[in-house]
Amino acid sequence: PLQANQLPISLSFQALDDEGSFREVLELYVKRVANSVNTKEGAFYPLTETSTFQLYYTTNDSEERPLLRSVYRKMIDFGALPNATSKNVAHELTITSDWTATRIYGAATDPVTPSWLPLPYASPTLNQNISLSVDGTNVTVTTGIDRTAYTRCTVVLEYTKVLP
Repeated sequence: PLQANQLPISLSFQALDDEGSFREVLELYVKRVANSVNTKEGAFYPLTETSTFQLYYTTNDSEERPLLRSVYRKMIDFGALPNATSKNVAHELTITSDWTATRIYGAATDPVTPSWLPLPYASPTLNQNISLSVDGTNVTVTTGIDRTAYTRCTVVLEYTKVLP
């Protein structure tokens, strides 16, 4: 079965008898195409806030009338990771109690080695862990050892803004 934002792979006009029927089927199909395109997740990662085109459930969801919220994305150019400490970078969002985080993730690059690390990073060696958190003002990355060789770091925040 098709999901809500998928289209059938074929369309037949053979059984249509008149121009009005053809127009109705064509208009319906164009609406389905537009709806499908408009509900696909966007793979756009600018440094400014943008819509992801994801729709997120609410606690009030029901099968008869689901209440969905739009998800937004903000990329943070974090710069270099810190040396066995915490580093804060302002996210420049005005987060309120109506906002909900849906995903917080990132990646760091050591361009010399080269080497990549996901953020957050979990290791069985405790001092190698890297934590990632967000508060009302900043994105915070905490390292247990010197990670300053990782000079390119981006963090992605995805969130909903208002509860219905």
